[in-house]
Amino acid sequence: MSITTPQRESRPAADRRGGTRRVSAVTRAPWLLLAPFLALFLLTFILPIIVAVISSFTKVTRGGLFGETGVTSKFAGFSNYAQALADGNFVASMGRMLLFGVVQVPVMIVLATILALLLEAASARWPGFFRAAFFLPYGVPGVIATILWSFLYVPGLSPLIDIAGWFGLSPDFLGPSAVLWSIANIVTWSYTGYNMLIIIAQLKAIPTEVYEAAKVDGASPVRVAWTIQLPLIRPALVLTTIFSIIGTLQLFAEPQVLQTVSPAIDSQYTPNLSAYTTAFAYNDYNVAAAQAVLIAVVAFTLSFAFLAFSNRKSS
Repeated sequence: MSITTPQRESRPAADRRGGTRRVSAVTRAPWLLLAPFLALFLLTFILPIIVAVISSFTKVTRGGLFGETGVTSKFAGFSNYAQALADGNFVASMGRMLLFGVVQVPVMIVLATILALLLEAASARWPGFFRAAFFLPYGVPGVIATILWSFLYVPGLSPLIDIAGWFGLSPDFLGPSAVLWSIANIVTWSYTGYNMLIIIAQLKAIPTEVYEAAKVDGASPVRVAWTIQLPLIRPALVLTTIFSIIGTLQLFAEPQVLQTVSPAIDSQYTPNLSAYTTAFAYNDYNVAAAQAVLIAVVAFTLSFAFLAFSNRKSS
């Protein structure tokens, strides 16, 4: 009896230790799998934001003509923000992008919604082919897309301008009054297919029983779209609109490329271009950081305001 009793007592203890090790391994496994992503997210997203915010409250003073006598940094308070808001070109670029968003975002979302509804209709032919065709522009980098469209905007190269000339018209796609909408056309062409796929994914989540009930009631396709599909895809419409609002204030590649062929686009035409110019042309990185923070705050405020408005409207 004295030999078997310790063996019977040791087995439960070993089982408990083994169970504890298994539980700890299961607990650690998700974090080990997420560790590479979290490290990259911290280094490429969180850390730059922290550095930008700190830099926006810092003033760097360089002694001497080339800073050879030393560089000193001190807390500047909100002076960088005051300087950024005192820049008329930066404020004008913010207003220009607000006008751009008020017109371009609704047009793009409506167009994406119509395409999604048409492709998900019961009578749609070759929906897979057309989904790929409409999404294809999103796969073209913004710089390449702008270069391609610039050939349709530049006089002497554009067949559109030549055709308009046959009817006595002379459109100036790159003029001061039209270049903003020329950029809007490029953005709409590039991102409509992307937003369309998000809406299609929401449409596919609608139960088939809902469509069957509508068919039994004799609802027409237009009524199904208006009374069933549109209300049920509202989360996708809100999501795509918020993404588009944020993307509007981040506009950079298209105006920068068109700047080479359009005198109407200056170096501070959009908020991102203004921050880029302040940092790398004027070498004022602290004010540029303040401008970047202001852009982020405006994007967050507009997105939150739209989300609150849509939630209040639905309730």
